[in-house]
Amino acid sequence: MTNKIISGSLSKSNYLFSISIIGLLFFIFGFVTWLNGILIPYLKIACELTNFQALFVAFAFYISYTIMALPSSWVLKKTGFKNGMMVGLLVMALGTLIFIPAAQTRIYSFFLLGLFVQGTGLAILQTASNPYITIIGPHESAAKRISIMGICNKVAGALAPLILAYFILNDGDEFVAKLEGLEYAARTLALDELASRVILPYLIMTIVLVILGLMIRFSLLPDIESEQDEPSDDLNHSKTNIFQFPNLVLGVLALFLYVGAEVIAGDTIIRYGISLDIPISTAKLFTSFTLFSMVVGYILGIFLIPKIISQQKALEISAVLGVLFTIAAIYSPPMLSVTFVALLGLANALVWPAIWPLAIHGLGKFLKTGSAMLIMAIAGGAILPLIWGKLSDNYNTQLAYWILVPCYLIIFMYANKWHKKTSW
Repeated sequence: MTNKIISGSLSKSNYLFSISIIGLLFFIFGFVTWLNGILIPYLKIACELTNFQALFVAFAFYISYTIMALPSSWVLKKTGFKNGMMVGLLVMALGTLIFIPAAQTRIYSFFLLGLFVQGTGLAILQTASNPYITIIGPHESAAKRISIMGICNKVAGALAPLILAYFILNDGDEFVAKLEGLEYAARTLALDELASRVILPYLIMTIVLVILGLMIRFSLLPDIESEQDEPSDDLNHSKTNIFQFPNLVLGVLALFLYVGAEVIAGDTIIRYGISLDIPISTAKLFTSFTLFSMVVGYILGIFLIPKIISQQKALEISAVLGVLFTIAAIYSPPMLSVTFVALLGLANALVWPAIWPLAIHGLGKFLKTGSAMLIMAIAGGAILPLIWGKLSDNYNTQLAYWILVPCYLIIFMYANKWHKKTSW
């Protein structure tokens, strides 16, 4: 029987246990999510793709959030947060399993299907875990708790491309050089061998995700009764639908642009480095640099929020840094430019933790639907990287980063004014 607990009423031991379990989940979906950083250049080679085509890796993964977020909300209403987390992990396991026939056939659409299914599982998992960690304690320290979760997520994300690169692109420079001199038949065999390298790591991930799903099912993780999370004042009591909350709707826009910016900074940086004639053996580390800079940002958030700066002020500073680092990346020489792209991780770190509590504040009974809408905004990670890919094919990879400047400017507006709006 599910142990239902009203937000804020957890004992200290239950609170710490819950934080630890959710931290583990954030580690898992950070690991799976940031594999895309190495999958993009890997599949570009294995399936012989353009930059634009390769970035459908990000599109297939993140567009699933938009398609599946509202169904995820329905699943959570039927299962509760705890069982919803289990379902999410099992769906993710199905997605990683699809990579095995994809690798055996080297059909790009199979890889994209596997990524879509993984994203579907993550949509369920995040729709449950993000509001859970937000409402499990005081509202004013929500960004601090999400920052702790962010460290779990981004440490996993920093490790993931390094681990997968060891299995699939450890000899990337030599492989590409050798490939250029091969005839069609020998080239096909070499590419088939390259594709098969993902089978073992993805089989291991499938097994781990199934085990974790079962562990969540039989754990003592308490459920949270979200309908009573927020007191209903007279103003909000009169609201009849989710679109009457400007702080949420504009928060969805800000989060859409932020996720696009985060994915561009993390998933394009390896491809960007290679385009600057940096060896694959060096460039394969770049996604990890971006994510390590995010971890630094999260650590700063833990110490600074809310004692020294507010969630809103942290969001403003993050947006300003995003603009400055982007412009510096566009106008700097190669290695310094890559460094500024990696530093976007620092600018991005506190954006997600700050937007969530500002966007869901005051939703009351609309919390699960509002959470699903925010998860739908993760589609920014599907669409904006494709724009970067098209710009990089038509112009060059460095100028393509101009796409980030308006994103950060709109995030600044949300932090400065828009999150305060209580009516249209």
